[in-house]
Amino acid sequence: MLQVWALEGIPEVSPGDDLVQMIGDAAARAEPLRDGDIVVVTSKIVSKAEGRIIRADDREDAITSQTVRVVASRTSPTGHVTRIVENPLGIVSAAAGVDASNTPDGTVLLLPEDPDASARRIAAGLRERVGVRIGVIVTDTLGRAWREGQTDHAIGAAGVHVFEDLRGQTDAEGRPLVVTQPCVADEIAAAADLVKGKAWRMPVAVARGRSDLVGDLDLPGARSIVRPAERDMFRQGADEAYADGLAAGRAARS
Repeated sequence: MLQVWALEGIPEVSPGDDLVQMIGDAAARAEPLRDGDIVVVTSKIVSKAEGRIIRADDREDAITSQTVRVVASRTSPTGHVTRIVENPLGIVSAAAGVDASNTPDGTVLLLPEDPDASARRIAAGLRERVGVRIGVIVTDTLGRAWREGQTDHAIGAAGVHVFEDLRGQTDAEGRPLVVTQPCVADEIAAAADLVKGKAWRMPVAVARGRSDLVGDLDLPGARSIVRPAERDMFRQGADEAYADGLAAGRAARS
């Protein structure tokens, strides 16, 4: 049975803070971590601890700095431009993951530079502190293609199998499973968000009951979830398709 609960009492995080100590202390006050637990950490506190806060009077400039390519953009009736972009982590999302909520005026928060490495540091520290094998997932809130709303997804992972590969097995009727490969890291991230909430100031949760997913710290991280360009059937975004079509039309006229 899967159990998920949020850790209370984690204070406001500042650059240089020790997340291992903060999380370990909060867990000790609630329910000590056990072998096979998965600690789910909101990327916002990882970014704060790692000093990823930057001065940015204009959030749009910060988004531009974190943009590898623009996939699509749309201007609202009020003139606000929403950009769907690919960021340096390979993640396609709105605003490149740049966050202006719960930060001092005139600043924004960037995503961790290497969320998988961040997850490994936290996992290694907690394993050393409590003496049990735990996994860590670092999460961020993202939209999903062709669906309204947002859910939390795994953007960093350590000591966790991010996929549950069922290919080669059979279903209840005995039919072979050919492509079934649930992204369990994303599923756990979303489940953890149900208890962390968005405004409750509880940025860390613990998931218990899937010890089969916990393994060595050198397991592939969440970067392996990002689909490679060569397998992306929708690689060209709306803005890119428009620009290519316009260029082709102009070339044909000349």
